[in-house]
Amino acid sequence: MPAPAPDQNKGLGYITSTLAAPLSSAEAALRPLSFADFTGQPKTIERLQVMVGAAKRRGEALNHILLSGPPGLGKTTLSFILGHEMGRNVRVTSGPVVEKAGDLAGLLTSLEEGDLLFIDEIHRIPKTVEEYLYSAMEDFRLDIMIDQGPNARSVRLSIPRFTLIGATTRAGLLTAPLRSRFTLQTRLEYYDIPTLMGIVTRSCGLLNVDLDEGGAREIATRSRGTPRIANNLINFCRDFAQERAQGKITKPVAASALELLEIDGAGLDEMDKRVLRVMAENYKGGPVGLGTIAVAVGEEAETLEEVHEPFLIQEGYLQRTPQGRMLTSKGYHAIGLKISPGGAQGSLL
Repeated sequence: MPAPAPDQNKGLGYITSTLAAPLSSAEAALRPLSFADFTGQPKTIERLQVMVGAAKRRGEALNHILLSGPPGLGKTTLSFILGHEMGRNVRVTSGPVVEKAGDLAGLLTSLEEGDLLFIDEIHRIPKTVEEYLYSAMEDFRLDIMIDQGPNARSVRLSIPRFTLIGATTRAGLLTAPLRSRFTLQTRLEYYDIPTLMGIVTRSCGLLNVDLDEGGAREIATRSRGTPRIANNLINFCRDFAQERAQGKITKPVAASALELLEIDGAGLDEMDKRVLRVMAENYKGGPVGLGTIAVAVGEEAETLEEVHEPFLIQEGYLQRTPQGRMLTSKGYHAIGLKISPGGAQGSLL
């Protein structure tokens, strides 16, 4: 089935995009365009390849897919890859933008047969709008109420068979009825150091940045297992190398650049260490509530929970208990403290 011509209409906060042509922004230029170019997430990639291959063989639209995981791991990139592999347009929007049923109707009725609709942060769609998605995903129709009171009437809109790609950093906030309508639910995990080194090397090649293996390892080690962070660090290291070195990113150059950003060898940044230090010095290592920590460090609780806490917990600096967050011995060591023999209170190493 040939791919339809890209729709140039834009509105309701979404964009039309197709990977048949290169994207213009610097970040998009680094995005892989196919499964073959995508590095990491082998289980998710294999599942998606099976679905794409079967859908193309049958000449049908791809089934609905839910991608979950921390920010920066490739959920948006995978949605573009799916569009490229299927030869279809990808429409992009986000949950908070779709405020009412009319917004959703405008999105869905503008789709063509087989198009992909990517909704980022899908857990933030209002519940009243979410209910309209149920019939759209299952029956490819919308029942919209027009007017109010005695003049109210229902209008049924038929929509083309489309694929909904949902992305969320907090899968637990999705309602069970919405989550159950996705044929595939797959979670993206943090990347290991060798995989990130490959991503760093590829990105530097696309950006014409001179990089050696030591520099690639140094950037990968401090990227918190996240490709988006790695690409951001590459840009700063490139600037640093041009201004303070000979233009080549070596291990010492990368280390100096990232120390200037206050990112240590384990990938901990200033806010991470502030959280650990507040817990150790003010609350004897916990348990302490997330809201209390947020007030103490001057950051939103949601930011700590979605951006900082997953990495700190996965790497063993924090642990989450029913009573609150607690600092581990590794967390004490990261800020130059140790657990004293008499209890949880830290002392200088």
